[in-house]
Amino acid sequence: MRYAETGYNLEIDLSRGSIERVETDPLLTELHLGGQGTAAKIIWDRVPPETEPFSPDNLIIFSSGLLNCTPVPGANRCIVNTISPQTNLFVNSMLGGYFGTEMKYAGYDRIIIRGKSPNLVYLWINNDKVEIRDASHLQGKGAMETQGILQAELDASAQVAAIGLAGENRVYGASIEHASSAAARMAGVVMGDKRLKAIAIRGTKDINVAHPTELWGLCEPKYKSIADDPENGDPMRLDPSNDAWHMENFAWGNARERRRGYFTKDVYKNDVTTTDKARLRWVGCYNCPKMCKQMLELEDGRKFFTKCFNRLIYMMAAYVEDFSFSYEMLARTTEYGMDGFATPQLLAFAVELYEAGVLTNEDLPDFPADNAERFFYLLDITVRREGFVGDALADGVYWAARKIGRGAEKYDHNTTKKVEQVPLKLGKVNFPYYLMYATGEKMSITQIEGSYPQAPEPDLEKRKKLVEGWEAAPERFKKWFLEWEPRVDPSIEESVNITDWNEMMHYVDDSIGTCAWLSSFRGQFGCRPAYHMYNLPEFISYASGLELDTDKLWKIATRNRTLVRAINNRRGLRRIDEAPPVDHWKIREPEKEQAYLDGYYAFKGWTNEGIPTKETLDKLGLDYVSEDFIQRGILTSDGGEIREG
Repeated sequence: MRYAETGYNLEIDLSRGSIERVETDPLLTELHLGGQGTAAKIIWDRVPPETEPFSPDNLIIFSSGLLNCTPVPGANRCIVNTISPQTNLFVNSMLGGYFGTEMKYAGYDRIIIRGKSPNLVYLWINNDKVEIRDASHLQGKGAMETQGILQAELDASAQVAAIGLAGENRVYGASIEHASSAAARMAGVVMGDKRLKAIAIRGTKDINVAHPTELWGLCEPKYKSIADDPENGDPMRLDPSNDAWHMENFAWGNARERRRGYFTKDVYKNDVTTTDKARLRWVGCYNCPKMCKQMLELEDGRKFFTKCFNRLIYMMAAYVEDFSFSYEMLARTTEYGMDGFATPQLLAFAVELYEAGVLTNEDLPDFPADNAERFFYLLDITVRREGFVGDALADGVYWAARKIGRGAEKYDHNTTKKVEQVPLKLGKVNFPYYLMYATGEKMSITQIEGSYPQAPEPDLEKRKKLVEGWEAAPERFKKWFLEWEPRVDPSIEESVNITDWNEMMHYVDDSIGTCAWLSSFRGQFGCRPAYHMYNLPEFISYASGLELDTDKLWKIATRNRTLVRAINNRRGLRRIDEAPPVDHWKIREPEKEQAYLDGYYAFKGWTNEGIPTKETLDKLGLDYVSEDFIQRGILTSDGGEIREG
């Protein structure tokens, strides 16, 4: 009997129209746990570097986290992985809500999709009954509209993940929308390329756990403690006063300037009034006591959900000082299915090109003078790929700058590895964050940071109090934080360890399905996350029957992180690509940055080009990777150095 998982994948080939229910190897669970970890292994095995992102042979994999459908509170994430056309690299994205758990209740740990349908289709999965159905009646429909149509046609309790017009038109920033959640970061474009409009699932099966009594003994008090603890859950959605830090520290426009003193009492009042007027209700994800999300309704009846931070970012990108503008943008982009982090920067980039004279009225006929109307205009032409500019913008800032030319490249100053980043414009370089931006495989800093505080605490007594109850941290981290003074850089040793720890927690979450607001991301706020490396092994062991301790869990996370790195190395990723946006920080220290990068590579057991050595790979049980690298000339067989030429 399999515990905490179904033991089956659903394999769909849209080119052939075939559907298979495939039993899985339990060894993969021991090595990778599930979620993104196992998906990375599948992509390594089945999507070689010669496979183009828009090839029928590229896969898009929906994975239910290992702990989903168990009593573990806050375990509900569905991880979506593929190869991106924007970067030609591995994509990490995820859905909260109920989709990932419904997958498992239907009997599937993963849905693996290859091929391309000749016509627009959707999947209807009702336990063992799986069908590829015609979706011509859904063509051009919004993502949320599609969900409503399918629930009315199929089953009101079905969980639906759908793309909007952006995905249908292969816009690189297309998202996959599900209820109050979205899988962004370039996932929707591949789903659209495969001509798959939606997946609708209904599941009513049971999930077995290895030690139900012991697991329930852990989960019942944990549910209550999460509910009662203000240090868990997403504070940015619950308290508008948290908006002040973002509005005054994040950059406005095309990631260009900060606006000190902007968040006044009047702004706060406008924020609260506008949101309270629009709010229908608070909602949460499967088996979580926190209501972190809001359903809002506009005056014309359109409904949508707010997602992390993008409630602010449209008004900041457009210099429109009205929250109602952001809500209008969110309603439109949710239906279109557009990435809430990348899209505002993309639109602001286009406005900046126009104001600089790079784009003209000939390029943008009837371009409005009003900033809000400009954003609506640009959004529409991008989603529809209309004209030269719309078609260029649909490929993201990096590629748009190069397609447009005329000096547009110099306005591409907020991308890393061809992906738009959260808009920052800070002072002196922060070295742990430099490493996270430079070396991260997940394309968003919010998918990497989180277990260690962002800045030192000036008050020594507060530092001591924080460290006294910091159960999540290794002892040496507590010492480092106690000794960390303002305006003092963490050492190379400290920085590489902080970066590694942040990464490992996210790679655990993305394998077992736990919400980052209860673990990997929440740790930097108050340092009291519900889950961490020292208590998760017990939850995982009781649920799955695997024998785990902290060291074993850390090794699995390291294996998963290294495998994702190897996928990207095999697709060409090298040291030259490892750089944060040039003006994230006003003061940069290039030589010191490279020294920290050297230290990180050495700590990880990678070559000077950022490639895991044969020794590192073999120790992690990734000897098949080292063999492949040697055959391809990426590594030599006698020490791991890159071949010359």
